[in-house]
Amino acid sequence: MEIFGHSDALDVLRGALASGRMHHAWILAGRVGIGKRTVAQALAKVMLDPDATPDQLGTAPALASDIATHIKAGTHPDLHLIQRTDTAFSANAQLRDRKQTSIPIDLLRERIIGGRTGDGKVHEAPAYKRPVLGHGKVFIIDEAQRLDLPGQNALLKTLEEPPPATTLILVTDRPQRLLPTIHSRCQLLHMSPLNDTDMTAWFDANDVPNGRRPWLTQWADGAPGMAQRAIDRDLRSWHDDLEPMLRKMDGGIWVADAAETMQSHIEAWTDAEIEANPKASRESAGRDGAEVLLGMLASHVRSNMADASAQGAADEIRRHADLVDHIAHAERRLHANLNRRHVLDALVASWASTV
Repeated sequence: MEIFGHSDALDVLRGALASGRMHHAWILAGRVGIGKRTVAQALAKVMLDPDATPDQLGTAPALASDIATHIKAGTHPDLHLIQRTDTAFSANAQLRDRKQTSIPIDLLRERIIGGRTGDGKVHEAPAYKRPVLGHGKVFIIDEAQRLDLPGQNALLKTLEEPPPATTLILVTDRPQRLLPTIHSRCQLLHMSPLNDTDMTAWFDANDVPNGRRPWLTQWADGAPGMAQRAIDRDLRSWHDDLEPMLRKMDGGIWVADAAETMQSHIEAWTDAEIEANPKASRESAGRDGAEVLLGMLASHVRSNMADASAQGAADEIRRHADLVDHIAHAERRLHANLNRRHVLDALVASWASTV
């Protein structure tokens, strides 16, 4: 499994593997889309394949073993990836019917820690079972910031008394949402966005046409997952729709329909998410769409700030920095469940007044 960038993080993990004193629990933290889960899966591949060596972490070696084949196909019995969407496949009707807003404790009881679930069934703890193939077990919790509070507390025992040959990896873009007691039992590894050279390598590997790369580079800001999302969801059309309005707002002009246009893109995103996954939470999908929208606004401001910096325009730099604060404030208000349209209206008004 080839990894683009993250040389420092990979060096830390290779060193831990080579030392023979690999920590039993890790938190891989960093921005959305930079490849945290990919690194976690690559680490699991090396840990579970006896033919793999630490120096192969992050590369694409031609391993021909049956274990490597199972890992690549996602059928390895000792590699467990836990995601909030897994509730749709639960034998527990209560889990299947719930909206996928979080990773609930009952899903952890089924997939990792065992115990009695809300439907009255008692589950063995997969984390404490013997490895099927005898080379250890790896549990990866994606979007670990979505673990509910009971689930985080229940996970502590497994972190405190780790089963033999078992590694837990928590992948998150918001490590601050994990309990301090979880942090104290895990090795925290911060991962950085990719540089331009690594992004170019990712574009080459994914056959992205040269003409699409400049905007994708600006939008993704070192996160190949965000670039892929932009390609899959045609986010360039959002940019083309919003950019003329933002240019007017940059000139201090209040654009009456700007907030309405932003809201329409968020609603279209939400509808597409629900159509693709009817079990998805509409509220959660709308929040994701709003984050994408705000990310696009931030990308626009970053570009303007870079231009102002190149020209040495200190006042312009300060104004753009104020806009970054306004966008961050809007994000906090949306996470506090304030009315989205009101938040967007306030953001548009503050944008025009700031510049």
